[in-house]
Parts: sequence; C-alpha cells; structure tokens
Amino acid sequence: MTKVLHLSEFTKGGVGTHINEVLKYQSDNHDIYLMVSELNSNPDFLRINSDRVFMYPYKRKPSYILKTMKSIDRKIKEINPDIIHVHGTFAGFFLRTLLFFKKRRPVVIYCSHGWAFLMDTQSWKRKLFAIVEKVLSLKTDHIIHISNHEYEMAMDYGISAKKSVVVHNGVSDSAVSELAPFAVRKEKINLLFVGRFDRQKGFDLLLELFNEHKFADIHLYLVGDTVLKECEYRYPDNAIKVGWVDNSEIDRYMKACDAIVVPSRWEGFGLVAIEALRNKKPVIASNRGALPEIVQHGVNGYLFDFDNKEELANILRGLDKSKLEEMGIAGRKVFNEKFHSDKMNRQIERLYEAAESKPTDRYSVSVKRYV
Repeated sequence: MTKVLHLSEFTKGGVGTHINEVLKYQSDNHDIYLMVSELNSNPDFLRINSDRVFMYPYKRKPSYILKTMKSIDRKIKEINPDIIHVHGTFAGFFLRTLLFFKKRRPVVIYCSHGWAFLMDTQSWKRKLFAIVEKVLSLKTDHIIHISNHEYEMAMDYGISAKKSVVVHNGVSDSAVSELAPFAVRKEKINLLFVGRFDRQKGFDLLLELFNEHKFADIHLYLVGDTVLKECEYRYPDNAIKVGWVDNSEIDRYMKACDAIVVPSRWEGFGLVAIEALRNKKPVIASNRGALPEIVQHGVNGYLFDFDNKEELANILRGLDKSKLEEMGIAGRKVFNEKFHSDKMNRQIERLYEAAESKPTDRYSVSVKRYV
C-alpha cells in the first residue's frame, strides 16, 4: 500500500473540497496523511481520521517561512511517504524549496490549483512567479493542471510539458435532501454566490453591479466570507449575507436557488461551477480562466465579458425561471460526462502509478533505491 502525504496551505473553499474528494477516494487504497496550516483549516471538515492530520504553524508573513518549513521537514522525516501530493502555490514553494537540499526524496506531485503567474497583477510579478515555478519544477515529478486553459498558459510561460498533465477537477454526487436552508420568494429570481469575498472571485464587481442596478426581481444570497484579511463592503438591499456554511450543506443552498453566479476575475478552474451543474443549476460566469470550459453559453448557463460588466447586467435583466430550469437539466448531463470525481480520481491514480514506476534521478522510498 502506497504511503501518500497530502500537503496544503489551507482547507477552505475549492481547494478544501478537492482535497476531501481525493482523501475519500484514496482512503481504501493508500496509507494517507494530510498536513495543513493552522490558518483557515478545520480538521472536523476533512474526510480523514484526525490522527492522520497534522497542523503546521503559519501566517502569510516572512517571519513564519523558516518555522513552517522546519515543521514540514520534521513531519516528512517522521512519516517517510512514498508520494507527496502538494496542493497550492505556497505549500508547493515550502516543500520543493526544502527538497533542493535533499539528495533523497519521495515522488512529488504538484498542483497549484491556479497559477500565481496568471493572477491579475503586474507583469513583472507574473514573470517572477513563472521563473520561481520553473526552478521549483526541477524537484517535481508531475505537474497537474486543473484545466486546459491553465495548461496552455503554463506552456507559454515555459513550464515543463514533459511533466505536465491536465486533470479537470471533479466532485461526487450530492446527498439527497429536500430541506431548504431558507425560504425563498418563488416570484423572484434567486441567485447564489459561493466563495471567498475577495478580488479574485470578482466579489467587488458583483456588489458594485448590484449597487448600481437595483434588480428588483432578483434576490442575491452570499455564502462565504473573507479569508486572509477583513474587507469592508457595501451590500445592496437585495443581498443576503449568509456567511460560511459547511461544505456538506452547499448543495441545499444551491438547490434552493435558481442559478449560481461566478464572476471571477481569474480562476484556475471554478469548482463552484461544477457543484452547480451537479445540482441541476445553471451558471452565470465570467469568461475568465477555465470557466468557458465548464459553461456553454446559452446551454448550461451564460458567459459574460468580465471587462464589460454591462453584459452581466443585461444577462441578469433577461433571466427567466423556466429557461434557467431547462439549462440546469442540460448542466447535469455535462457534469456526468466531464466533471464527476470518479473520473478525476482515476486519472490521479494512474499518475501515481506512472510516477512510481518511471525511472528518474530521484530516490524512491517504495523500492529503497535510486531509479
């Protein structure tokens, strides 16, 4: 049985959902462990025995870098994993920087869950992030891209094509529940936003649009909150702030609403979008990142140009309940074909097998020799 250590910065949002899907699938096939930071991680939410979850001290401050890396290094020596599957940019930086000083290392599978060099930031920062990723890829066996868009952009920035593979995120079937979390007004269009209240998710644009246009026929439900820092927002009268809810409850909120809105400024994938399709709900999304790979305009939702927010305003004004219901049925078919977690996990399993059997200059814990 392969010993796998999953390493992540935090377990909230889409990354947390993804990790849970993988842990649930791998629990019967591998000897699995998870190491996450003390910041924004809830062990009770994770689908793994608590004695296999380890927390490292962490804040996004320079003073914590060495402390964090030492903690990760100690735990790797203790567990002695065959594979380290690392999730996220910061966790990837900590781990692979450590490995530059190691002659022997386990297999490293890395998924950024959204490349830092694709963020909406200054050009010199994007170039710097890409250089760092290229250097760290020297200590990486396989790089998982969560969308075709991520893969194509990574190739443009010089990330290794030989080490790269596309594995679309996936989620499992939702639990059956008829109990709505709140009463909605059936004569209104009830929209749902799920995610962090931050710039990446386009939360500022969404509130700005609803403050400019009253959209009297729409109620907007907001599930989530800020993560890394507190921000002050002006909420429109027809917006209802719900706060964070347990991931197991997300489906009930989606089923209660007519459509899900995903106005991201940049998005490596957009897990909320496929959760919506799973629940037969259409998605109103920006044309950024991988969202056009999930949403087919006019079929299972609508796409708008993020740089032209009036496109979103026009879509919202024209929403029709019967059309949204029709799109939701079409969305479920797309989910079954492309975005079920079984497909994702089978691909990851094949990747593990290939990484362990492929001759490289790394040290293989499994066979106790260089291969």
